[in-house]
Amino acid sequence: MTTTIAPLALLKSHFGFDTFRPGQEQVIQTLLEGRSASAIFPTGSGKSLCYQLPALLLPGLTLVVSPLLALMKDQIDSLQALGIAAERLDSSLDEASYRRVTQDIRGGQLKLLFVAPERLGNERFLNLIHGQRISLLAVDEAHCISSWGHNFRPDYLKLADSAKALQVERVLALTATATPQVSDDMAQAFDIADGDVVNTGFHRPNLELRVSACSAVERPALLEQRLHERPPGATIIYVSLQRDAEAVAERLVKAGFDAQAYHAGMRSEQRVATQEAFMKGTVPIICATIAFGMGVDKSNIRYVYHFHMAKGYESYMQEIGRAGRDGQPSICELLACSDDSTTLENFVYGDTPDPESISSLVTELLGADEEIDIAITDLSRRHDIRQLVVNTLLTRLELKGIIRSEGHYYGSIRFAQRQSSDAILAQYPQKQATFIREIFTCCSKARKWISLDIDQAISHTGQVRSVILRALDSLQDKGLIDLQLAGYRQRFRRLQQTVDLTVLCRELQDTFSQHEAMEISRIESMLNYARSESCLTTKLLDYFGEPIQPCGHCGICLGDPPALLPTRQQTSIENYDLSQFPALVENHRQALARPRQQARFLCGLNSPAVSAARGLRNNPHFGRCADVAFAEVLASCK
Repeated sequence: MTTTIAPLALLKSHFGFDTFRPGQEQVIQTLLEGRSASAIFPTGSGKSLCYQLPALLLPGLTLVVSPLLALMKDQIDSLQALGIAAERLDSSLDEASYRRVTQDIRGGQLKLLFVAPERLGNERFLNLIHGQRISLLAVDEAHCISSWGHNFRPDYLKLADSAKALQVERVLALTATATPQVSDDMAQAFDIADGDVVNTGFHRPNLELRVSACSAVERPALLEQRLHERPPGATIIYVSLQRDAEAVAERLVKAGFDAQAYHAGMRSEQRVATQEAFMKGTVPIICATIAFGMGVDKSNIRYVYHFHMAKGYESYMQEIGRAGRDGQPSICELLACSDDSTTLENFVYGDTPDPESISSLVTELLGADEEIDIAITDLSRRHDIRQLVVNTLLTRLELKGIIRSEGHYYGSIRFAQRQSSDAILAQYPQKQATFIREIFTCCSKARKWISLDIDQAISHTGQVRSVILRALDSLQDKGLIDLQLAGYRQRFRRLQQTVDLTVLCRELQDTFSQHEAMEISRIESMLNYARSESCLTTKLLDYFGEPIQPCGHCGICLGDPPALLPTRQQTSIENYDLSQFPALVENHRQALARPRQQARFLCGLNSPAVSAARGLRNNPHFGRCADVAFAEVLASCK
């Protein structure tokens, strides 16, 4: 298919729409003209079409980067139903599916390939797409590239470099939640001209925003009252914790409502079944953590209730954006209780590494040779820093020019032969068979699995890792071996030989502290929104740089009095018996030696060291002080 086909004709013939939605045609035309673009559209406004349609008109492959596995699966099902060659590569694929997808990629049979951002640092994947023409890189949730964004992901910072390394011809950055500063960061990262940033605005006139103040005790009854007094319709109720999803759903069922819980702690098949039941309308009410909703394309959601506060304007905008995608009136109500701040703040404080952890990790990294070879999982556990935070720290060191990533690789390579060596070699021309035979001589065999010494193979064959891995992938594609790659590791090169570690660690600690303060301010902003005495829609949109006149359709504009939030109720740590806690600390020094480790544990915030200590999470002290402000718990720890 070539670009001689008009986009509008393709829209009708392949996607079944007569007209483009606002912004879509401008973005698509920009891409077809060979320039990169940014699409900042409200949730449910058709961002995905902005890369799906060009993918059919452009030569080569469109690579879609998304952190949302559910979104990938749903979109691929929809695209395949339209006869469009689309696939995904992710860890959920079985070996047969993986082999089929890789063969389609090598054969040039795919138009769209969906991957997670971290896969662009995966040596096996880079080998796979080596030499492929990538006409378009579509980056979903592109706000994650900005350290000012509400969901900063370090893997996203490397996407711009990956695009250049892969010789991507154009980039499309997509998001539903970008402040002006985040929008600028996206455009700068992907070299998007000002005129090619398409922002259709965030105002959704069909959404009726309301706030009802209540205490934590009053809230369950208030929710039931709202569900009773309003006409039935598809409803999402957002809560903060997994246990709250279960508790709220159970209470609603007892009150006669058809409701189910949804959260990341459920079995995968149970989550899928719950989501499908909601999509079909057989279950009208979902009580969910924010694990639910990403990529869920249900147009007739009539109500979104926030049983607990969202963690900021960006999250709130994204979550209420799932209502009323069909354009029909929908109600989004926040049951505002200032007590929620304690739980939200504890999550933020729990992510911040303590100075000792930062110092020990940086000292280990920069105290080694010029070549740095690490496994993130090991670093995370050894220094008790969450993996995402470790990745962020490494990215900060890269941005400071102290280290440079040399890519990811697998430390363990093994395979099982489906045929004898002679039978395998007989299927290749002499030159290739000789090369594969040389690889086989660098292997050691157990009962089933054959392990390859990759360094020996590099030395023996005179070829680089990528060539050897491509040979093994070829064997697997032909069904001659079952290949297993494990021991995911990263290589870095130290660029600065003289670094003041004390100053560096203090700068890194300051960066994490600033991020912590920014996240806490986001929580406070939601409290200010709940207390608003003027138009709720205006207050929300002003944050995203979209000034409007009073909307006329929010609670305040319709005559609701401003919400008077009850004073925040905080339990004191003095109300808890922690007399046995020092003994627990003494028995688990690796996980609980430092004050911040202890505070996280008492507030019920898991950490790598706690996970690694057998049975520690089941101790009655874990989460005992979950209702106490983190700062107070931290101050009491020694």
